[in-house]
Amino acid sequence: MTVHFIGAGPGAADLITVRGQHLLASCGVCLYPGSLTPTDLLAHCPDGAALVDTADLTLDDIIGRLVEAHEAGHDVARLCSGDPAVYSAVAEQMRRLDAAGVPYDVTPGVPAFSAAAAVLGRELTVPTVGQSLVLTRAQARSTSMPEGEDLATLGASGATLALHLAINRVEQVVDELLPHYGADCPAAVVAKATQPGETVLRGTLGDIAGQVREAGLNRAAMIFVGTVLAAENFPDSFLYSAGRERHAPGDPYCENGGGPH
Repeated sequence: MTVHFIGAGPGAADLITVRGQHLLASCGVCLYPGSLTPTDLLAHCPDGAALVDTADLTLDDIIGRLVEAHEAGHDVARLCSGDPAVYSAVAEQMRRLDAAGVPYDVTPGVPAFSAAAAVLGRELTVPTVGQSLVLTRAQARSTSMPEGEDLATLGASGATLALHLAINRVEQVVDELLPHYGADCPAAVVAKATQPGETVLRGTLGDIAGQVREAGLNRAAMIFVGTVLAAENFPDSFLYSAGRERHAPGDPYCENGGGPH
């Protein structure tokens, strides 16, 4: 049998993928992060499915449940908030399942930064303004950051930053980024994107920390920093330019080239 790591999306139950929903409906066992999974999402599980909240379980406990279900002949849905590719802790679970000889696959989900950008109504890659997005977090009571991935180093590029798991260190974030972006650089915070209680703050790097504290935000929030957040007078993308030859050999945006349209 198979363990299916499934991206549950950013919060709203209807933002799970069709594939993820179908897998949920086919699995006799579902492990889910209780504090982050809407109950409406679990309604997709079949009647009689064993539902296991992993909020208070250790890694050993979780792997034990996955192996037990596999040995009992059950497919298992292992829900992950957002997308399994980012801050999901699936890497160590996969390593343990490999050692136990348990097969698994991964179904992507809508990541939190994508949902937050949609709430802001902003594209994070704007022509001539910003074409790079850095996903990172702040150092807190968690695994230490690798050398060279501190905010000051990442911020030196001037790229748009999307910070997970950093809302309780917002003052630290501001202090480390101010020398590189300046106090007037646009910043935004989206808490509980697509969920009840969704909160949106817009401002600058100089005032966003004060807004966060005034709003009482302390969890489930994304912080964005970058000029793309307020970009207005930028050129149209070359993608739809009337001057671009649309069927040129080697054009990555050409249908015949097999790239994005």
